[in-house]
Parts: sequence; structure tokens; C-alpha cells
Amino acid sequence: MIQKQFGKNPSGERLKRIEKSPNYKNGQFQNLSHTPQLAEGKTILGIISDRLFKKFPNVKPMDEIPSVKTNIHQLDMEKDVLIWFGHSSYFLQVDGVRILVDPVFSGNASPIPNSIPSFEGANNYSVSDFPDLDYLFLSHDHYDHLDYSTILELKNKVETVICGLGVGSHLEYWGYDSTKIIEKDWYETVELKNNLHLSIEPARHFSGRTLARNKTLWVSFVLKSSNLNLFLGGDSGYESHYKAIGEKHGPFDLAILENGQYNTSWPYIHHTPVQVLQAATDLKTKRILPVHSSKFNLSTHSWDEPLKQLKNLNEAYHFPLVTPVIGEVVDLRDEQLVFGAWWEDLE
Repeated sequence: MIQKQFGKNPSGERLKRIEKSPNYKNGQFQNLSHTPQLAEGKTILGIISDRLFKKFPNVKPMDEIPSVKTNIHQLDMEKDVLIWFGHSSYFLQVDGVRILVDPVFSGNASPIPNSIPSFEGANNYSVSDFPDLDYLFLSHDHYDHLDYSTILELKNKVETVICGLGVGSHLEYWGYDSTKIIEKDWYETVELKNNLHLSIEPARHFSGRTLARNKTLWVSFVLKSSNLNLFLGGDSGYESHYKAIGEKHGPFDLAILENGQYNTSWPYIHHTPVQVLQAATDLKTKRILPVHSSKFNLSTHSWDEPLKQLKNLNEAYHFPLVTPVIGEVVDLRDEQLVFGAWWEDLE
């Protein structure tokens, strides 16, 4: 636990600020409603045992995950675009502002080397593929969202990091200048370059890189420009916060919602596909980009189940689904774009 990749929990003046948060009680950040990390009767040891000794079919694709290699350095700065890199990592360019969200390019979603490797074909981008970045958004400090080696490599490319309260403690421990880090509580705002407006909003999840849980805050983001209103969801279970965000900030042009790594053993902290659609309804979004799948095996469902189920269930909802392959450029202003079900072509 003394290895640097585990990070460092908040202390000193940072902890004093955290203790003033209305969302911090009894030494931990709290969700808006009671949120057990596991379902009744489930234990961490039981889950580890199942993962080690039970066989679950099709949890990894037999074929390579498809991807394209886009030259991000040469993107037209006049265009508003998004590029997804698998799981919950993506790049945004909005009104000439470059933003990277939850980047994980090490090929592993765990502090233990090669224990949760990326699927073949799903890790074809690296930090060298990016120009200098105006902002790095971090939704929370779990290993599949806050990747130690990626964060180290990004240090000289990122102008400003925006994250939830306490997450900056990890970054400073890893050598980031404190003046480059903006930590916010739920319902706080940040005015960004080129008149972009960022609101930090709740999610229903938890945090922690060691056995100490919920010492840092998990968040979602609302990013508004003159032409776009985007919901950037971090990890979250379904809850009433989506309706509140939709009422306060909606309607949205696009909602990026996690869809994958759910399990009946932890039903409160991740969405099922039908809950993704309910959250999208609450948010009043025009389109959905489903993320948190197609790169790592963190649960027991088949690797393509989240996308298959979402597509099938969406026949009753009719949301346009934004499902690019990894590396594909998505024009955020073109609402007529149609995306194929690329996962159906894989074994």
C-alpha cells in the first residue's frame, strides 16, 4: 500500500475543507440516499471467490475490438467533436477547448499488473497521441478512471485538472502542481475558457484506491457551450439525482452514461441497461453515448451484453444511440449521424 500508484488520502488544509462539505459525514463522503456497496447477503470474499473459481461465459471477446486511429493533433479546431477510447475514457473538443475525461491508457484497470488487462484492440491510443490539453476532468479515483501511469504521462500536457473534493491529493502526491488542480463539491461551478460553463453534479457511487473508502468525492459534470449542453456522467447507480439534474440543467443534446460492469451483487452503484434509459429520460436528453464497457472485464456478464440489451430495450424508448468504434470522430453538432452495432460483428 506504500506504492505511489495507490495515491494519498486528503489531509491538512484539504481535509479541513472536505470536513465542511454537507456531503461529508462521519469521516466519509455520503450519497444522497442510503447506498450499500453490496446487495444484502453478499460479501467481498464471496465475490472474489466467484471471480477466481467460477467460469462465466463470453466475458472477453474472441476477436479484436475494432478501432480507428485518428490524428488528434490535426483535428479542425472549428469543429465540436468527441472521440471515445473504450470504457469511460473520451476526448472532447468544444468551442476550441480540448478536454480529456477519465483517461486510462496503461492497458490495465488495477494496481496489480496485468490483473485486469484491456481487451485486444481496445488500447491503441497513448498519451503521445494527444496535443496539449486545456482540461482534464476526473469523475472519481477508481483505477478504471484514474490511471496512475497515464496521469503521470499527462502531467506536462494538461493545463488544468478539474475533479471532486479530495482527488487532488492523489495528483499532488504524484507531482502535479496544486495551482493546476481545481477540486469542487456537488452543485459548484467553474467558468472555463471560451465561455464554457461547467457544473459539478452528484452521482451515486463510492471512491477509494485502498481499503479506506469514500475519502474523496465522486461526481458527474454538466458542460454547456453556446451551442451544446452535455451531461458527462461518471460511474453511478440509478437514483433521483438524474431527474433533479434534468430539471435544473436539461434538456441535453447528449448524455454520456455508464452502461456496463453492473451485477446483482452491487445493484446500487452501477446502472443496468434499462436504468440507463430511465436516467436518459430523467435527464431529458436527445441522444445517449453508452460507456463503461468494451475494454475491461470488471463483472460477470458477457462483454457485449450491455450494448445488446441497451439496443433491444431502446426499441421502446427510441433514443438515438451514439455508438462509435474506438477512435472514431463524432461530430457533436450533427444530430443526424447514424451509428452501427459494431459489437454484433464480433464473436
